[in-house]
Amino acid sequence: MPAVTSLKQPVSPPRVRIPVLLGPTASGKTALSLLIAPMLGAEIISADSRQIYKYLDIGTAKPTPEQRSRVPHHMVDMLEPDRDYNAGEFGKEGRNLIGGILKRGHVPLVVGGSGLYIRSLMDGFFEGPGADPGIRKGLAERLQSDGPERLLEELGRVDPVSAAQMLPSNTRRIMRALEVHMLTGMRISDLQKQRPDFGFEPVFAGLAWERSVLYRRIDDRAGGMIAAGLIGEVRSLLDRGYPRSLNSLQTTGYIEVFDYFDGKSDEGETLGAIRQNTRRYAKRQMTWFRPDRRIKWFDVNGEKEFPRIAGEIVQYFRNPGDAVHRNRQI
Repeated sequence: MPAVTSLKQPVSPPRVRIPVLLGPTASGKTALSLLIAPMLGAEIISADSRQIYKYLDIGTAKPTPEQRSRVPHHMVDMLEPDRDYNAGEFGKEGRNLIGGILKRGHVPLVVGGSGLYIRSLMDGFFEGPGADPGIRKGLAERLQSDGPERLLEELGRVDPVSAAQMLPSNTRRIMRALEVHMLTGMRISDLQKQRPDFGFEPVFAGLAWERSVLYRRIDDRAGGMIAAGLIGEVRSLLDRGYPRSLNSLQTTGYIEVFDYFDGKSDEGETLGAIRQNTRRYAKRQMTWFRPDRRIKWFDVNGEKEFPRIAGEIVQYFRNPGDAVHRNRQI
């Protein structure tokens, strides 16, 4: 009698789910994460490209020492402001952290609004072809002669998705995206979608506010930063010897204060510029997040709702297919 061949396919081991709480600036990520983390038995991995630096506290809305004592936080206050750091490094270090947290029997809860850092951590980061000295030299010369705005406009024509996620001050990213396109004929935004298998599956929960309400929160928070001593914080960075040209300081909340020091604006105008530029930043964040259909958006209308919303998000993290969630059109 011939041997019976099994038609059963090998069963893959269940994938570890990694909860990710994201949203634009001033959307309440820190407050909600402090409610969510104890319910999950979680340690927080901050996915914020500026909170990783020391001394940038008020202007980055960094979790306070008291808040960080309540829940373990990682990737906060790690680096000196003059240390160059990028999303690729963050992804590698963050995945090592995820492994360590899981070994301790805890849940890694990723919290942040830096879309590029979250993508690098969860999906891997496209490193692309090696640098081409000739192309880089030509782009650097054009940067000096034409200015970053012109290069960003050119990137917008060949890769509008990448361009929408950048500022003219992101000169290295702009030139790298153009370099990749010139070398491969492909858009870096498409190449970055290629995802390696890290053995885990992200579960994304996003915080969705009515735009007008979010902008009021941004305005209020900017005023609170000035009242809390933002101008003094920026002055102390300069007193420590950090030049304003550092990449870490090319950040909303800091560059506007430099104009204040230069006499280009008074305190009221500085506050107005911070508010306006932060609203623009929030809009860019949502432009980044909006195409990702994996994100479940939870409507938020006020901080009084945070306990209920935290419970809904925890339910979603535990049972992504069953949890109650809201899905505002964003």
